[in-house]
Parts: sequence; C-alpha cells; structure tokens
Amino acid sequence: QVQLVESGGGLVQPGGSLRLSCAASGIIISKYISYWYRQAPGKQREMVGSISRNGRTNYAEFVKGRFAISSDNAENTMYLQMNSLKPEDTAVYYCGAADVWGQGTPVTVSS
Repeated sequence: QVQLVESGGGLVQPGGSLRLSCAASGIIISKYISYWYRQAPGKQREMVGSISRNGRTNYAEFVKGRFAISSDNAENTMYLQMNSLKPEDTAVYYCGAADVWGQGTPVTVSS
C-alpha cells in the first residue's frame, strides 16, 4: 500500500521556522517528482514547490528564499524547511508523489 504521511506542523510565531516531513511507504519517493502543496482556510490548494528525481527543486515565488525542499533517500522521506514564516503561510501542508497524497499537517503562524 502506497502511503505518504506528513508531520512536523504546529503553531509558530512570525519569523520562526518549522521543518515538515513526508515519510513514504510502498514507493521509493526519490524515483518520482515530489510536491509540497498547501491550502489555507477558504482558499484553493496551491503548489509550494517540488523536487525532481535528480534533486532539482522549484519553488513558488511566495516562498523563494524562505523555504527549501530536500529528501533523504535512506529514510525515504522528503522535507520542507520553512524559515521566516509569515501569518499568510498559515495552511494545511500536503505532500504528493506518484498520484498519492498525504493527509496534511497544519501550520499556524501567529503571535
């Protein structure tokens, strides 16, 4: 059974950092283009960024310079390092690969 499980979300103050994890089972995540998306309350889901099979990353303009995607092949896990967080980054964050999506992990940026 293919499964992606996100973790690492929570409450953080503006300017703070969080690292989200996306643990894969049933697939080798590094063999796929993998994505981070987010959905804020009342808004459509939007792409945050992606990482290709050769490790190349792409980011939405609104997170460039603040967020970084990486992967650990040994752990079969993808990460989203989020720095300089803003209140508008508040959303549920989802990872996806091979047409499979996780259940999401909520991130709240608030003082």
